Amino acid sequence: MLSTKVTLFIFCFIYFIGACNAHTGVEKIEKKYNVKIGIHAIDTTNGNTFSHRQDEQFPFQSTFKFLVCAAILKNIRLDEKVKISASDIVFWSPIIRLNLKKGYMTIAELCAAAMSYSDNGATNLLIKKLGGIKKINSFAKLIGNTSFYLKNIEPYLNSDLKKKHDISTPQDMAKSVKKLIVDNTILTPKHKKMLIAWMLNNTTGYKKIRSGLPLGWHAAEKTGGSSTISNDIGIVWSPACKPIVIAIYTISNTKSNKQQPKSIAAITKLLLHEFSKSNACYDITAFK
Repeated sequence: MLSTKVTLFIFCFIYFIGACNAHTGVEKIEKKYNVKIGIHAIDTTNGNTFSHRQDEQFPFQSTFKFLVCAAILKNIRLDEKVKISASDIVFWSPIIRLNLKKGYMTIAELCAAAMSYSDNGATNLLIKKLGGIKKINSFAKLIGNTSFYLKNIEPYLNSDLKKKHDISTPQDMAKSVKKLIVDNTILTPKHKKMLIAWMLNNTTGYKKIRSGLPLGWHAAEKTGGSSTISNDIGIVWSPACKPIVIAIYTISNTKSNKQQPKSIAAITKLLLHEFSKSNACYDITAFK
């Protein structure tokens, strides 16, 4: 009887040689940058997917702010004013600081701060406005993200894989992105456009998914990270193609790894190359 590894190799070679080559490419990127990578990507033109460790749990870090602001858009008036003070400032609250003298920000301004600048103080105020952490978890479950579990507010999110909170899976996060900004089932068209606009204006992602895109492509994304975590989720597209949904989560195998964003850019290039093999709309772009 053939061993399991031999059988798997033969099956892979005969039926999925392209996919196997792609997964080998992911493993090479993991080795090169000394990281563990989780991916789930969806080509919305034809429904093709690419996954790697898609069902494993990863600390989501600031990518959870995407769900916070989606929940806000679903439930709270955007023109409502929220009082702010010095007590709302936590680590990385750049936009809150700029508005202290004014003394308030609108809900829309807080979401723009959280999504485009990853402002932690703004995020905490939004969570409070929604009614607390439990409301975020309930919203995640409502849209089908069953692995999502938020326990802490900023800046105390878990980065330890041994702790099963402040986590989700790449597949669930990608599906949440698709449901909220590609499909039209949860948010109104106006609110969906606002969420995409905040992600298009993201100032923290230029070394990650965006760095792996060909000339002429666009990205609407939300990053997250710590010294050992580097993540990015969102959609990418060219004028010729429908969006590709991407969720990439990475964990460093060392205590600090400044190369992680490069691994996300490399994975993005690999994904687009793989999807280009079965989608004619990519013909206008060189992926080699």
